[in-house]
Amino acid sequence: MTSLLHLDSSANQSGESVSRQLTALFARTWQTVHGTAGYRRRDLAADPVPPLDTAYCTLGRRVERKGLVPPGAVPALAENPAEERAWALTRPLVAELLAADTLLIGAPMYNYSVSGLLKAWIDRVTFPGALTDLGTGQSLLRGKRVVVVSSRGGAYGPGTPREGWDFQTPYLRAYFADHGVPKENLSVVRAELTVADIVPQLERFRPQAADSLAAARAEVEALAAVGAGTHDRARSAAR
Repeated sequence: MTSLLHLDSSANQSGESVSRQLTALFARTWQTVHGTAGYRRRDLAADPVPPLDTAYCTLGRRVERKGLVPPGAVPALAENPAEERAWALTRPLVAELLAADTLLIGAPMYNYSVSGLLKAWIDRVTFPGALTDLGTGQSLLRGKRVVVVSSRGGAYGPGTPREGWDFQTPYLRAYFADHGVPKENLSVVRAELTVADIVPQLERFRPQAADSLAAARAEVEALAAVGAGTHDRARSAAR
């Protein structure tokens, strides 16, 4: 069964959040095609993932000293309640990620990078060995499809004054590439100038903002309507 894990990381849980609007559109379109049985959503603002702490780090180092161990063996290495809790918080998130064929990430740009809510999730699921096939040493994410929906208040595309200020997309591309996701399995949809409608100084950019949002919506619908391995054709069709 095809499955989708839908993550929202915007701190704004209202209808104003552009990233949430776009991920919701992806989810609705995906469910129309694939049904609802394989769909799971996690709202990282409503249910934040705790940031890493000493217990997580200590337990992780102990696992690394063992040469990495299967997830089922990690509880036996926990030496106190804090470490047991660290793993209890981590294991379900890892299992949820590994169970999904497609990972949809709503990623608003905050201060030129990803939100702290998303970073906390990434840090926690990247527990030593948790995303690795211990038999082959390969990443367990290598067969997954990842769709990142990025919203940003300004413009960071080629030729803009802030072209080099986008540390969000390069970070996510590097993270998933390092964890075995092929370049062709990672799609990034961008909606730019999302605050042009509310910031007087950006009023002249409202037409560009509307065009960017319309293009993002079209691309999101196209990507959601197809299966893994065919999303590059959908991206071309959406342009």
